[in-house]
Amino acid sequence: MADASAEKKLILSGIQPTGTFTLGNYIGAVRNWGPLQDEYRCLYFIADQHAITVKIEPAELRKKTLEAYAQLLACGIDLNKSLVFIQSHVPTHSQLMWVLNCSTQFGELSRMTQFKDKSRKHPDDINAGLFDYPVLMAADILIYQADMVPVGVDQMQHLELARNIANRFNGRYGETLKVPEGYIPPIGAKVMSLQDPTKKMSKSDTNPNAVILILDDKDTIIRKFKRAVTDSDTEIAFKEGKDGINNLLTIYSAVSGKTIEESVKEFEGQGYGTFKMAVGEAVADHLAPVREEYARLIQDKAYLKECYTRCAGEALKMSYRTLNKVYKKVGFVPTELR
Repeated sequence: MADASAEKKLILSGIQPTGTFTLGNYIGAVRNWGPLQDEYRCLYFIADQHAITVKIEPAELRKKTLEAYAQLLACGIDLNKSLVFIQSHVPTHSQLMWVLNCSTQFGELSRMTQFKDKSRKHPDDINAGLFDYPVLMAADILIYQADMVPVGVDQMQHLELARNIANRFNGRYGETLKVPEGYIPPIGAKVMSLQDPTKKMSKSDTNPNAVILILDDKDTIIRKFKRAVTDSDTEIAFKEGKDGINNLLTIYSAVSGKTIEESVKEFEGQGYGTFKMAVGEAVADHLAPVREEYARLIQDKAYLKECYTRCAGEALKMSYRTLNKVYKKVGFVPTELR
């Protein structure tokens, strides 16, 4: 990354390799990551170590990790401004995790909401990693002395744990770890299911027509929008009781750059069929550059390897600065083996 970015605050964010981003993921979050690079130093990583807290086939994990990496680049992450790496390529994360485990209370981890939720979903595999992964998450953040971490409501508890661990470590050993702040990104449009517009769009939806994936081809996107649930009315308007139309107007506004009011006026007097077709066309055209860039990147495994290897090397250098300080503070004998 350029030296000019040295004075910028550092933002770190990790994503698990769970498959193709949905239109909701993209509009609500991912497309905002590119512009962040101009204001902050940004580190993004694919959290493959977190992914194995639940059962996943090794071949599937490798495939999804590379796909997630390529999707981030295709969505506008510039490697001249940011680092994008794979978590397991930077061993300092798990090295710091062990030290942080010794500054984490058992009771804190047992109260983690996501541990309880995942334990209910996977009762046959309540493993130590599932219990302990919030400490790895804390290490992911603290190893880079991150200033800020983008968080949604579901991750606030984990960020608070990271802050508590950092404060506890600093209280015992002296100021060593930066206490991170939450970063609330600009609110992206909330995209709802195309088949049940009272629910958020989710890749776990069992109805494939409910979800737009950013790598869906144009015909698929248009077909799904044609089948989108609306209402028995005929007016294209944004108001209470018109969840389906409200959702389509929100999506159209997000990809066209027009306001809701401008979008309503554009389709005044037109039928739902025409409107749904136009929304599908607009989404497909908006995502076309992402699909094309992803298709190019995923075929160039050598280039992807060059990118994630270089980024991991830079991340490792950054992270060793913190790990060396931590090791010295806790009393480990120094080594030159790094």
